[in-house]
Amino acid sequence: MSAPSPAPSDPEPIAQPGEEVDWLLLNADWVVTCDAAMRTIRSGAVAISSDRLVAVGGTADLERRFRARRSIDLGGHLLMPGLVNTHTHAAMSCFRGIGDDLPLDRWLHEVVFPAERAAVAPEMVYWGTLLSCAEMLRNGITTFCDGYFFEESAARAVRDSGLRGTLGQGILDFPTPDHPDPATARLRAESFLQAFPESDGRLRPSLFCHAPYTCGPDTLRWVKALCRDRGILFQIHLSETEWEVRAIEERYGRRPVFHLDALGVLDEGTLAAHAVWVNGEEIRLLAERRVGISHNVASNMKLASGVAPLPELLDAGVVVGLGTDSCASNNALDLFREMDKVAKLHKVARLDPQVCPAETVLRLAASGGAAALGWDDEIGSLEAGKKADIIALDVNQPHLVPMYEPASHLVYAARGSDVRYAWVNGRLMLEEGVLSGIDAARAAAEVRKIAAQVAGK
Repeated sequence: MSAPSPAPSDPEPIAQPGEEVDWLLLNADWVVTCDAAMRTIRSGAVAISSDRLVAVGGTADLERRFRARRSIDLGGHLLMPGLVNTHTHAAMSCFRGIGDDLPLDRWLHEVVFPAERAAVAPEMVYWGTLLSCAEMLRNGITTFCDGYFFEESAARAVRDSGLRGTLGQGILDFPTPDHPDPATARLRAESFLQAFPESDGRLRPSLFCHAPYTCGPDTLRWVKALCRDRGILFQIHLSETEWEVRAIEERYGRRPVFHLDALGVLDEGTLAAHAVWVNGEEIRLLAERRVGISHNVASNMKLASGVAPLPELLDAGVVVGLGTDSCASNNALDLFREMDKVAKLHKVARLDPQVCPAETVLRLAASGGAAALGWDDEIGSLEAGKKADIIALDVNQPHLVPMYEPASHLVYAARGSDVRYAWVNGRLMLEEGVLSGIDAARAAAEVRKIAAQVAGK
């Protein structure tokens, strides 16, 4: 961890000295920027104008340079960028805890797919996604990448919630809740893109091919071509289980990464979730193609899918972010829990305490996730000019005192419940632990109704 540094003036601040800004966040015990230098600032401050960060530095410096319409004293808090969840199926909060303690293939075919046939509908997706948005924001997640059915409803929920999201319409080569005839999958994808809601830059559309074993070569090709044509992210589950690798090798004569590469779908616009069973040659190819990887440690552990080669992926230069996967396979949407598991699992798996140090893991949850989603020019770090997606943790908690190294505490000691404030796109969305803009009680009530229907069927 780099030593706390004095806060140098930003070289080209957006606002001029003395100019009025919308927010001054002052006197934070620590500001952890998650920038390239992993700069940390004692008694730090942030200035916000509209939806952008104007300056990040010391409190005394920013108080001299700016005057604010609203300021807030964050003594006893740590400021950092909002976390980025690179993989989830938010509507599946409706299935939290269903079919636990089963392997992935049985869990999908015996529990999840039947439950989806019984319950998945536009309103279920809306309320399930909105409830997940409330949970994520309370846990410091301000951006997430989603993939599910009726994804227009998910986009509507995210728009209403105030969060930032990449929303992926799910595509498979067999009947699904929103396109019962697989032959209509392309029309379904195009209608989703056409109907995607306008927003203030917080929402981006995506297409999500479920996996190489549920989407054939023709489907993978046309979906990726459509993503390239629209300049949007292509998502896929990849090499999640050893079974999947064997199945793809038997069907196509290649391991999954080489199979996808032969189809031309691997590039910087592709996000692959899991990548548990990739070998050295596949890792080198993923790095060469600049594919983003979402590492979902809790889901992989719970489903006993295996231990992903995260240190090897990082050593090869692969872009990696952290994901929670869904509430049905995790069962929480909390990247602080994920960070702790990531750092510890890979240490014990390799019998090396220096593997996946705290600072590295913290990057994965913020700037790494932003890069994996192709959003790193706007979010993932606290730097002048980037979007004002910020969280503040209450560090006056017994489990956070004393604090010698902020990155260490954020990875090994902090909890999602320590997040007390959150700004998304410059808007205060969580204040003293209270959500604004999301009726979490209403969302929970609606999800309980859906759960009763699922249980009844």
